[in-house]
Amino acid sequence: MTTNNTIVLPSPPFVHAPGIANLRDAGGHLVAHLPGKAVRRGILFRGADPTNLDAEGVAVLQGLGVTHIYDLRSEVELAKGKEQPREWPGAKRVPVPVFLEKDYSPEALALRFSNYSSGLEGFVQAYSSILKAAAESNHPFRPFQTILNHLASSADGPPSPILVHCSAGKDRVIIALILSLCGVKDDLVAHDYSLTELGLAHRLEAIVEHLLLQPGIEGDREKARAMVSSRKEYMLGTLSYIRETYGSVEGYVINHLGVSKEVVERLRRNLIVDVEGSGGSGNVVSSKLA
Repeated sequence: MTTNNTIVLPSPPFVHAPGIANLRDAGGHLVAHLPGKAVRRGILFRGADPTNLDAEGVAVLQGLGVTHIYDLRSEVELAKGKEQPREWPGAKRVPVPVFLEKDYSPEALALRFSNYSSGLEGFVQAYSSILKAAAESNHPFRPFQTILNHLASSADGPPSPILVHCSAGKDRVIIALILSLCGVKDDLVAHDYSLTELGLAHRLEAIVEHLLLQPGIEGDREKARAMVSSRKEYMLGTLSYIRETYGSVEGYVINHLGVSKEVVERLRRNLIVDVEGSGGSGNVVSSKLA
């Protein structure tokens, strides 16, 4: 929606918090195999880097009850920033880098994957490398497992709300895994993924201008624009890749991430609720999609 040349983001799923872009609730999607069920709202939030949150933005996150900030960026990516990662009273930053020493920022991906900006094949290749790295048996941070374990941590009620963020798609992959584990249809998972373009629309030109200055982009504006896109077919292709390579999303999570079947079932119990039931913060859960 656009008003006076200003994009008004639909809420839900978007949440306005000054200083953080693309903040939204990943809940609310219908569960395909369970009529009348949906993913619980108010628990799983995704967004851009919260480093620049102002006092009002922090108050919004506190109001949402966020207790953990899962940061999927590597030390190399963090070193590029001018500010230190953020925490605030009531919320703890948890470093869960997928890549330990690799730069996985958008500009680095342009160098690492020559076809990253060319469409479906490049994006699936990039996301497949995220899946592989997160599942390394000796990974000291166990990034995806750590997030999944948090969502399954409560045995008698919903887990505390979390914020997951990164750069260049790592949060998109773990969110897709969670939604798929809950039984959300692929097209809705891809819809959720595609909302990033809407959430970052106001920053698109600034991001493109930054990318144009990076090696591997070589001033190619179309290539830069393609790199910051999140078209539905990219996630649909990634989900197809997971099934072709690992058998299923659950198969990847259990057999490659090493998450137990019991944890997966507890995560589902915590996140799947009646469409008209109560959410994590006591609000009515709605299955309506933006």
